[in-house]
Amino acid sequence: MQVAGLFREHNRALIAFLSGRLDSTAEAQEVAQEAYVRLLRLEHPEQVGFLRAYLFRIAANLAVDRLRQRNVRADAAEDTLFEDWLDTPAPERRALASDQLRVVREALRELPRKTSAAFVMHAIDGQSFDVIARKMKLTERMVRYHVARAIAHCRARLDAPEGA
Repeated sequence: MQVAGLFREHNRALIAFLSGRLDSTAEAQEVAQEAYVRLLRLEHPEQVGFLRAYLFRIAANLAVDRLRQRNVRADAAEDTLFEDWLDTPAPERRALASDQLRVVREALRELPRKTSAAFVMHAIDGQSFDVIARKMKLTERMVRYHVARAIAHCRARLDAPEGA
């Protein structure tokens, strides 16, 4: 079968290609597997002129979808980070916000310097991912990763029971 031959001959190159785009070998392997499944589902693979190029195009499209999903999850996490206190009356809100700010500061100190710096530049200073990427000499994707990681860490610390 043609797909089995593609797998034997090009899987390593496909994984390397996807790893560069996704910054994750595990995700690259998942996306590659899905690309092979889609090739296997083709009714007439012999009608595709250059099956290797088609495989890489499918994989590239799946990688773009995966990156979009990451961005949506990161944006959603960022949007919900401090939503809990919006319905609280003003004096209690200030006290709660002060406590949450203390927890977030502690949480940011627990993170690697690049992660906390990217978060502060984006969430506090309001800088865009591309500006932060240039300043930190990182890819925009890595900046998004650092910000999402910081948000997830802060959210976990805010959700943790007191004293934990």
